[in-house]
Amino acid sequence: MLLDAHQHVNWHGYDIDAIVANMDEHHIDKTWLLTWDAKDSEVDDIYWRVVDPRRMSMPLEDVLEACRRYPDRFIPGYAPDPRDPRSMGMLESAVKMFSVKVYGEWKYRVLVDSPECINLFRLCGQLNLPAVIHLDVPYLPPNDLSKYFKYWYGGTIDNLARAVEACPDTIFLGHGPGFWRSLSGDADEREEIYPEGDLVPGGKIAPLMRQFPKLWCDLSAGSAHRALSRNREFTLAFIDEFQDRLLFARDQFDSIMYDLLKSLELDKTIEDKLFSGNALKLVPC
Repeated sequence: MLLDAHQHVNWHGYDIDAIVANMDEHHIDKTWLLTWDAKDSEVDDIYWRVVDPRRMSMPLEDVLEACRRYPDRFIPGYAPDPRDPRSMGMLESAVKMFSVKVYGEWKYRVLVDSPECINLFRLCGQLNLPAVIHLDVPYLPPNDLSKYFKYWYGGTIDNLARAVEACPDTIFLGHGPGFWRSLSGDADEREEIYPEGDLVPGGKIAPLMRQFPKLWCDLSAGSAHRALSRNREFTLAFIDEFQDRLLFARDQFDSIMYDLLKSLELDKTIEDKLFSGNALKLVPC
């Protein structure tokens, strides 16, 4: 079985039917379909080229329509904005009324360890919802205050670590450039959003995963692909150590992560975990 643990509808030109056709093309059985309740003022203009031109956000109603039409192919996710005082009630209602299974995608211009976020993440733990967290650092490099990155989300991986520590009953899935840059020890020195070149020892992701068993990884998008392509031997060791907490995912409509994982010639048992087994542990379907 092949399960894509991160996807959106009306994204990069793919409506509901186009996503299903793309899933068939890539032999994907099921997909986690996630929302993004974005505010126009908090989104880089480049996103308007890849979203529904009628609105910036990827709302719950689009996810529910996809699930209604293809109930055997999609698993609904929903992440109301934690800054909305109604968000906790909205999430509980979505679980009760529409069987939402994932809290995602969290992608907001608020620190991920802020009180309102912590409250919502703790609710996710109570509801058995894994939380998909997108990070984009506020500064490039993060320690240079003169290089402010206007479209940051969540803060740094240190903010994420504090959120994970504060919510011991919640599974967190790290995702996005701000997360995956910390696979390498030079994250605070690199000015690129997507650092390339060989990995440097001292990255923060592996130590945090050792410290916090509830921290998992979403292997989607160019951010994960670039990070895991930087050093084959490191990637093999990383996958071997954390094979029970990595989820194959795309956030786009190509096969780059699938092809990368296949090229590593992983043991079949490990491959099965990444391609569907780990996701099914979190959200049986």
